[in-house]
Amino acid sequence: MNRPQREAAVRRIMERTQPPVPPELWGEAVRRGDRLMRRRRLVRRVLWLLLCAAVVAFGVWAAGAHPWVEPPSQTTPPVTGW
Repeated sequence: MNRPQREAAVRRIMERTQPPVPPELWGEAVRRGDRLMRRRRLVRRVLWLLLCAAVVAFGVWAAGAHPWVEPPSQTTPPVTGW
């Protein structure tokens, strides 16, 4: 099937009248969509909470451990008493 034939087929499909949707199907779709949106919102909030907790934990660790400071050299003992 080449491109003009595909486009013609799609146009035929799009020009057809849509069958009526049963009323009970609409209510079920709304309920499922609402439940899906609430679940996504909850997951998003939990992920933001975990991200904030990780940032705070990293900040507390960095404040105590000072990872940006070079550790003292352990290869030679310090020279004292000269």
